Amino acid sequence: MEPVIRVEGGAYPWGVANVDTDVIIPAHWLKTVTRNGLGKRAFETVRAVPGNIFDDPRHTGSPILIAGDNFGCGSSREHAAWALADMGIKAVIAPGFSDIFSGNAFKNGIVTVVLPQAAVDRLLEVAATDPITIDLETMHVTTAFQDRFGFALDPFRRACLMQGLDEIGLTLARDAQISKYEAGVAEHRPWLHREMVNAGTVVESTWRA
Repeated sequence: MEPVIRVEGGAYPWGVANVDTDVIIPAHWLKTVTRNGLGKRAFETVRAVPGNIFDDPRHTGSPILIAGDNFGCGSSREHAAWALADMGIKAVIAPGFSDIFSGNAFKNGIVTVVLPQAAVDRLLEVAATDPITIDLETMHVTTAFQDRFGFALDPFRRACLMQGLDEIGLTLARDAQISKYEAGVAEHRPWLHREMVNAGTVVESTWRA
């Protein structure tokens, strides 16, 4: 996962509330075996309408999406986060998010920024013509017009995003502690170590390399 310290650029000024995961990525695309290409299927029903925001050349390829309250509600499908990431979206700003969607977004390196509705409304205005900056170091969303909105983020998630650590990365970051534990088991409880090896739970040093 790529580190996310600052997200800067254009934004899709959508602002629609209660967008569920079926709108983000329709259910008939969940049979795919790869994440690649899901971005082209994202917001399929919205894109079916001429003049929609996602196919507007002024915003295409923007790394930020500005949405309404309760974004990502509905089912728990992680495909919604995959589709957004495949679109190139690195951050979503909204007054609120579904808890499950927020968790899926975090696991896929997408920053979910919660701001009051008044701040979101202002950013919708700015995004129509100008870029927006989300800074995880200062924990502020800023614009070229001196707008400055502070936001909160779980410290653990913030640290993982800034270091580019997903669940695998977090495990590998503790490689030394894991190796020390495994060595202790092999020395003091060899019978248990043999069972661990047979069960395939010991991570071999060659795999780590």
